[in-house]
Amino acid sequence: MKELISKLKGDKGIWSYVALLALFSFMPVFSASSNLAYLGHGTGNTLGYLVKHFVHICLGFAIIYWVHNIPYHYFRAISKAGLPIVWILLAYTLVKGTVIAGANASRWIQIPFVGLSFQTSTLAAIVLFIFVARYLSKTRETPITFKSSLWELWAPVFITLMFILPANFSTTAFIFAMVLMLVFIGQYPMKYIGIILGSGIVFIVLFWGLSKAFPDAKLFSRVRTWESRIENFIGNKAGEDDYQIEKAKIAIASGQLYGLGPGKSVQKNFLPQSSSDFIYAIIVEEYGLIIGGFGVLLLYMLLLVRFIIASHKANTLFGKLVVIGLGFPMIFQALINMGVAVELLPVTGQTLPLISSGGSSIWMTCFGLGIILSVTKKEEEIAKEKLDKEKREEILQRLIDKEMEADLKEVDSKGGIDDFDANDYSITDNSSNPMNAVLK
Repeated sequence: MKELISKLKGDKGIWSYVALLALFSFMPVFSASSNLAYLGHGTGNTLGYLVKHFVHICLGFAIIYWVHNIPYHYFRAISKAGLPIVWILLAYTLVKGTVIAGANASRWIQIPFVGLSFQTSTLAAIVLFIFVARYLSKTRETPITFKSSLWELWAPVFITLMFILPANFSTTAFIFAMVLMLVFIGQYPMKYIGIILGSGIVFIVLFWGLSKAFPDAKLFSRVRTWESRIENFIGNKAGEDDYQIEKAKIAIASGQLYGLGPGKSVQKNFLPQSSSDFIYAIIVEEYGLIIGGFGVLLLYMLLLVRFIIASHKANTLFGKLVVIGLGFPMIFQALINMGVAVELLPVTGQTLPLISSGGSSIWMTCFGLGIILSVTKKEEEIAKEKLDKEKREEILQRLIDKEMEADLKEVDSKGGIDDFDANDYSITDNSSNPMNAVLK
């Protein structure tokens, strides 16, 4: 175990909190999968879902370990080359996407020969965030202008979002908000951000208007769902989402402070998305508001603190923006999921990172974490090299001091120090000093 831990590079705090969230996820997923186990006249045995989640988590940590060994600056070029590939995948999903049991939107594609499904928007978000970080960290001879950034930055952003929007408005809005946050932190001019935000709102209104003009078009089939969710949240009418929210609130109220106990949730049998979108409600019902509610929230907040520290320590602007661009969305996604469960926000379909069941969401979260850890690993290596250099110089200085002391005694024993020169022992340029070979 010690040997395995020694091979894990990067921020140990991030590793620890990610591992705690992943370990904690097994009991809620095992318990909350009962409605899926009964779906379609099943037996109700959730062991298969637990094993499936275990495999997803193991593959996720393998992704973290593999990615965190890749120098993070490689992803600068990968993000630019990867965007066209992402657009092709998103277009294919839009046309040939499949529906996963329990969901009502075509957001997944089937991976041939392995029987796995993959949500392409999760990959698109990561590639896009790195692409934006790359643009903001570029060395320029002249300041950023709106005209240049419109084609180099915003055109790729809007193309990506246009492919995601018809099937998933909440993810589109979430990615757009995170991009705006990233460009704000990257000191993109505020007046340009205002123009882009206004353009985004105009585009959404235009899209909604076209859906009214062509209500039978497949491209606008999800618009009615968006409208109903907003109406349900405002309280004008009841619907399926209202049913889910009511069951989630009943689950949270039933849990009270200390919970009903692991596996004793009642509402898991009624919530359609109890193991994914509404798993937080099941956690509070079974583990209570203190351990389940605030405990999970505390872990995400601690992870956020580690992201902030990692970003501060990064010695390149690209590294800082990558940590922010990939780390902060994970935390905001968790907060959105919790906000939906307690009806602070309308139903969005955002999962709870590292806890909710699902393959592609876990893998893409782990992929992002691997890149963040790659940034922190590089900073650790730089700090270690600096510390090693300081230690070598300190040891070398001690050896020189001892040699000087011995020579002084020898000179003093001969009756004078006129021929003694301290410059012979300088370590200003110790690269050619033979003692370095001993120290190395």
